[in-house]
Amino acid sequence: MIEACSWFIETGKVQFFTLSSVDSESWLADWKHPHDRAEMHRAYERYVIEEAIPFIKHKTGWFDPMMTTGCSMGAYHAVNFFLQHPDVFNKVIALSGVYDARFFVGDNLNDEVIYQNSPADYIWNQNDGWFIDRYRQADIIICTGLGDWEQDGLPSFYTLKEAFEHKNIPAWFSEWGHDVAHDWIWWRKQMPYFLSQLNL
Repeated sequence: MIEACSWFIETGKVQFFTLSSVDSESWLADWKHPHDRAEMHRAYERYVIEEAIPFIKHKTGWFDPMMTTGCSMGAYHAVNFFLQHPDVFNKVIALSGVYDARFFVGDNLNDEVIYQNSPADYIWNQNDGWFIDRYRQADIIICTGLGDWEQDGLPSFYTLKEAFEHKNIPAWFSEWGHDVAHDWIWWRKQMPYFLSQLNL
């Protein structure tokens, strides 16, 4: 991905910071109780917001809101972190994500921690003007292919799209073709394309 976006890096348009995830200990840890998986994710969120972001600001001297991006699970994180922290992030590019926590933990939305990290669900009840105003001022790009291995993400992709339209939140929900698979070969094409569409 870094090579695919090299022009934007070399010209000073963007600088990438890639964080390790704890998905294998949180959402993908099938042996754990769903609540415990969500709590592990919440701990990761605290690390990102309270430690990683301040480090990046200190390292770069950039104190304005940032962009969050990701592919597959990274797309879920990108959208979720943006929706939770629109004061920290004002741009998001999410490629081929699943945005419904039920995909990871089953029908356990009665657990508040799980619900609060299921973007396709909590966005419908987000009516706080502070959040909505920031969403409307942000650059939001959410993309999916329609080919192999993309089917798991399509229901929550369309649910998010419907919610954003209902709340008058401008966003670009981009559907690529039936030949576009859930795979790096496509994400390496999509990311530089969408970066080129932003005012960087």
